[in-house]
Amino acid sequence: MARLGTVIDNKYEILKEIGKGGMSTVYLAMDKRLNKQWAIKELRRIPGNENNKILVKSLIIEANMMKKLDHPSLPRVVDIIDNGQTIYVIMDYIEGESLKTVLSVSGAQSQKKVVEWAKQLCEVLRYLHSQNPPIIYRDMKPSNIMLKPEGNLKLIDFGIAREYKEKNLADTVSLGTRGYAAPEQFGGKGQTDARTDIYCLGVTLYHLITGKNPTEPPYEIYPIRKWNPSLSSGLEAIIAKCTQLNPNDRYQDCDELMYALEHYSELDDTYRSKQKKKLKLFIASLSMSVIMTTSGVVFNYLKTTANDESYEQLVNISPSADYDKKMESYISAIDLYKYKYDAYIKMLEAYNANYTFGQNESNQFIKYYSEAFYGEGNDEYHVSDEKYAELNYLAGTTYLYLYDIDNENYSLKVPAQKARPFFEKVVNGGNTKFDNYTLAEAYYVLCEFYDNFVGNKANTKEPSKDMYENLLDSIEKAIVNLEEYMNEEDDDNGEKPYIVLTIYEEFTNLLVGQKKGLAGREIEFDRVESIMKQIYDNTLKISVVLEKCTEKQDKILNNHDSYIEEIKAAYRIMEERK
Repeated sequence: MARLGTVIDNKYEILKEIGKGGMSTVYLAMDKRLNKQWAIKELRRIPGNENNKILVKSLIIEANMMKKLDHPSLPRVVDIIDNGQTIYVIMDYIEGESLKTVLSVSGAQSQKKVVEWAKQLCEVLRYLHSQNPPIIYRDMKPSNIMLKPEGNLKLIDFGIAREYKEKNLADTVSLGTRGYAAPEQFGGKGQTDARTDIYCLGVTLYHLITGKNPTEPPYEIYPIRKWNPSLSSGLEAIIAKCTQLNPNDRYQDCDELMYALEHYSELDDTYRSKQKKKLKLFIASLSMSVIMTTSGVVFNYLKTTANDESYEQLVNISPSADYDKKMESYISAIDLYKYKYDAYIKMLEAYNANYTFGQNESNQFIKYYSEAFYGEGNDEYHVSDEKYAELNYLAGTTYLYLYDIDNENYSLKVPAQKARPFFEKVVNGGNTKFDNYTLAEAYYVLCEFYDNFVGNKANTKEPSKDMYENLLDSIEKAIVNLEEYMNEEDDDNGEKPYIVLTIYEEFTNLLVGQKKGLAGREIEFDRVESIMKQIYDNTLKISVVLEKCTEKQDKILNNHDSYIEEIKAAYRIMEERK
């Protein structure tokens, strides 16, 4: 144990002990060079002690994991010092108090405050889950959340966090705090993943909003309004879904949960009741005003509000209406007939016309689409319908072309993963009369390849020659479709070239990234070069006005020759090894 005044590594002077637990101690220290305070976590090595050996290994893993992270709600690890006897981890010193302390002093917290905290925590979990590979925190609880003086939260103690490894079913053996931990964290009941963190967050919110500690009697997560009837029924539903025992019944990722938190009041019984009252008042007032003109019009209005004519009016809102009004109209149409396709198609067309399809738009679309077309049996009446194929094809291309396109870390992997199930529905429907059926097949192969062989999935097998051939077929068809898309005269803000160039860039990166596999599977070099040339020629023809488009165009054109040489080199190496 370090004494007060001890200077570690000629830099950090120990000022005081600020925490202790298990075999580790945390100190407040002053950086003598920078005149800055840090927290230092100390763990001594104990020869022959297996438990200590595990803790040392865990601390090193935790520190190295934290060094890679950069988020305002996470402490930074700036240094790791190991002198052979003791390990010191130097990290941000966080002023404030834990939410455990807040609860012990003040009890249950206000709903407004808890919802704001929930969003902050959901955001930092979303960041962790977005890492490559994803980081699963697994120890969310009030004592691991620090409330800073200005009101922001910091998540601390990554001692049992882990990097997610697909199919690693034996990743967790009784890790986590009972009461807060998800069932799969104990007794080998399954693998921990993002949904595990969602469970722990749900229990933490339950404790914060009710003041009822889940580690104490009655050891159950009751509906929150059992303890406080004035709380939101929408928030109650969210916490209940987070804390379902079966991970499949929870929110499946933090994007879903964040959307719910941002709209929790809309789930309230009171909110719904008010909306119904507003609707009744609107109909009543409208009816009265129309009665003053003619009873025939009243009869026609009452007759048509719930029939196909009303639906058609909502779907065919004036093209001059702004984006928000169109969305309101399409959603109203879906509320009338959720199994009709036109409103969903119009919704997707509006996203495309507005060149806007990020996480919020995706959540909005999926919310309505899933109620009608997801789930067992929901497809059976639609699967062979040509209009249904059109809807899913448009949904797939919207994800593939537009999803998260402006993210500086954009990769086609995530859009391809999200687009895959829509193209799969078209292909499985087998409706070959659908105009874009062949293209849907091509896109499906492309998305499937990205999903299985590109990014962070730990696949052990390499793609077969047939898989590579199908991939090249798909890229060729996609290039033709993108060229047609580029030639459609409906682009008035310069975004279309950006979309096409982004996908061309990703195709180029994919071919270069798979060069060894293509060569190893004896795919003809001339064919790969021809596709690269197609991309180059099409890129050359695109007229750009936006700076971001110019950068992408220049990158594709300027790197073309060097990319071809890289691929040639991979083929030469494979040829020499024969």
